[in-house]
Amino acid sequence: MLNTTALVIFVRNPISGQVKKRLAKDIGDERALAIYLQLLQHTLEITRGLSFRKFIYYADEVSDYDLWSVPGYTKRKQNGNDLGERMLNSFKELFDQGFTRIIIIGSDCLQLKTETLEEAVALLESNAAVIGPASDGGYYLLGLTKFYPDLFINKPWSTDKVFAKTIDDFINQGISYALLEELSDIDDSTDLEENGISI
Repeated sequence: MLNTTALVIFVRNPISGQVKKRLAKDIGDERALAIYLQLLQHTLEITRGLSFRKFIYYADEVSDYDLWSVPGYTKRKQNGNDLGERMLNSFKELFDQGFTRIIIIGSDCLQLKTETLEEAVALLESNAAVIGPASDGGYYLLGLTKFYPDLFINKPWSTDKVFAKTIDDFINQGISYALLEELSDIDDSTDLEENGISI
């Protein structure tokens, strides 16, 4: 099972002024960058021990030397005009390569744990999809056993409607799905206290 399971991690290149822009409006570019670096480090720590294939998809350009330059991570570049198109293309790319279970996460969730990722993979044994709702109305994880392009099209990305619209797609298309626990992403300053980060 594990050889045909892939974990996709969407990341941004950690450059001041280009990451966590909503957060930066409240606390400044440098502090926002420091928090994003903390989030990247957390994401590395919770995924490093996983035995399935791991793919880092960079938003801007692939970094040759960074914290992902360790064994077990394959680096690629995101491709598409918006988040939905980028996710769609990464899923299609890996399904085309023969993977049968693909999970995608971002790098914004300090509450995400290794056990949650392992649970998501296990749930895909008996469900076509698994989703982790975020407290802001989006989702922090999506896992699929088949390519469902409609899940990524015509979605109001970066709004509180994304999770609900995706569940609607599951129901309307008869896609069996499992829910993970709700977690909080770090998008703005109000999320910092909830995650135990002082401003």
